[in-house]
Amino acid sequence: MERSIREELLRSLEEVRTLEQLEAVRVRFLGKKGIIQQEFKALRSLPPEEKKERGRFLNELRREAERRLSEIKARLLEEEKRKRMKAESIDITMPGTQLSWGDVHILRKAKEELQYIARKLGFTVVDGPEVEDDFHNFEALNFPPYHPSRDMQDTLFLPGGLLLRTHTSAVQIRALQRKKPPVRVFTVGRVYRREEVTARKFLAFHQAEGLWIDRKVSIGHLKGVLAEFIKGFFGPGYKLRFRPSYFPFVEPGMEVDVQCVFCGGKGCKVCQYSGWLEILGAGMVHPNVLRMVGYDPDEYTGFAFGMGVDRMVMLKYGINDIRLLFDGNQKFLRSV
Repeated sequence: MERSIREELLRSLEEVRTLEQLEAVRVRFLGKKGIIQQEFKALRSLPPEEKKERGRFLNELRREAERRLSEIKARLLEEEKRKRMKAESIDITMPGTQLSWGDVHILRKAKEELQYIARKLGFTVVDGPEVEDDFHNFEALNFPPYHPSRDMQDTLFLPGGLLLRTHTSAVQIRALQRKKPPVRVFTVGRVYRREEVTARKFLAFHQAEGLWIDRKVSIGHLKGVLAEFIKGFFGPGYKLRFRPSYFPFVEPGMEVDVQCVFCGGKGCKVCQYSGWLEILGAGMVHPNVLRMVGYDPDEYTGFAFGMGVDRMVMLKYGINDIRLLFDGNQKFLRSV
């Protein structure tokens, strides 16, 4: 009987390969309801001499089981440690992992392209605050008190009579206040409108504006500058079309269309088969604006133009949803 229990214990220990299996053997033989414990309980029914001999054997068997279990556990833990170290080791002779580097955002690229074109044409790049007051954003630009853009539905107003600028034209007013003619400045920046976010509209977007004030500046100069901007940004060969329009700060004012960059003017779905895409607004600076900054409109003339940078980027790269420019999607940004 004693021999069979010991043989069963040794055979079970030889089959152990994992710590889970080892724990199962321990419970089977040394647990509260294990084989050895049950044998101890059975001693009560044995005669004194046989009980003494049997008890000595069970005590030795329990010590042997505990010793062998401890040895096997130590061996299994060491093997597990070696495997983990091998899996976590680094072979310094192997090639390194290729890092994924970031890149300049597509809007930043467009901003730098436009600034480069402006500098080539003799413009000075200037900047201004995004939080503006009514004077620089509206009054100095000849917006009447009743103009719709002053309404809460269009402009994001802040406490203290301030607002988030609705166009970069406010930067031009600040530049004219600081400088004496001739003035030739260009700015690119973020502007804000109270807009519902859609595939075509966003509440924060980017504008680029140019301003040239001097003696005898004409619409001919304006057309020449715009032609250079379109050629520099989209490439050569695109025609421009000028249509009369109204803006409070220019007179006369005009909308400027560019020959569709997708179909080359033949007509497609993007241009609604007209062959043209609206690209910017422009005009000769209104005399009231010149008076607001202390310039004599009888002595000086000038032109201003403004373009939506986000729209130009969408046209150049065939992007159909303005939200893609702002949501940080890495897959999209790597594709353009």
